[in-house]
Amino acid sequence: MKFSSYLDPQFIFTDLKGRNPEEIIREMVGRVAEKDKKVNASKQLIEDAVIRREREIPTGIGSGIAIPHARIENLNDFIVAIGLLDTPVEGNIAATHQVDKVDLVFLIISDVLKNKNILKVMSAVSKIALRKKDLLEKIKKERNPKKVIEYIQEANIELDHKIVAEDVLSPDVVPATPDNTLEEIAKRLILEETSGLPVVDENDNFLGEITERELIAYGMPNYLSLMEDLNFLTVGEPFEEYLVNESKVTIKDLYRVSKDIIIDSKTPIMEICFIMVNKGITRLYVVDDGKYCGMIKRSDIIKKVLHI
Repeated sequence: MKFSSYLDPQFIFTDLKGRNPEEIIREMVGRVAEKDKKVNASKQLIEDAVIRREREIPTGIGSGIAIPHARIENLNDFIVAIGLLDTPVEGNIAATHQVDKVDLVFLIISDVLKNKNILKVMSAVSKIALRKKDLLEKIKKERNPKKVIEYIQEANIELDHKIVAEDVLSPDVVPATPDNTLEEIAKRLILEETSGLPVVDENDNFLGEITERELIAYGMPNYLSLMEDLNFLTVGEPFEEYLVNESKVTIKDLYRVSKDIIIDSKTPIMEICFIMVNKGITRLYVVDDGKYCGMIKRSDIIKKVLHI
């Protein structure tokens, strides 16, 4: 099934006037309600649900795009509306501290049990943003609803029936390289609030991961693993080597290599969850033909599947 099959010209609005995300949501829900009886019957409930969801976790994905959405009990429908803004509004990118200028909005109104549909549409929009940048700019400039659909048809995004790795991965995590220093990695782990990063070579070939564990282990003398009582050590003493070398030593010989942390883009969501739960793995790296595609953390499963 193609992404474009979800779209209807009557739900594409090319002249939105809202001045902030909440005004845009109210405007779009109101205009959908004018054309759809089910939405009109629950208009206030839908508005409140979408806005509440947006306040909890902003739905910006970067590239000037936001995907506000809500699941409504007993709606028994699935609607995707598109809004184009002449004047961009400020919106937050999901789960980051970044602000984006939003000028393209995909509003999803769904029955409560259609999580998979929401996730598939969100994945399709992300693919257009990442892989079809020229087409994305054409969509943003277009003011004919039928032409907007034609452009999305041109993107040729297929939606299959299974939720797989490419639907939930985070493609925007910038990989580390073997030449990065301990200090550079430590700063990134802190600022990006993560415990591990993918490592790639100059051709984006996946090499492994560098985590908090490797940084901490670097500062610990090898002999400590042979001892049972460490009370005699002076506080801070084991990390002298780290503090002296953090700006000079690279992660070339430190990053971890393991097949257990690698999956491909078509790995089913339940297999991903099984690996994380039963093997205690917190991060998986999506790799196709040796090339790094993105990272999946446990929090991505919570955010994108369980609490969509």
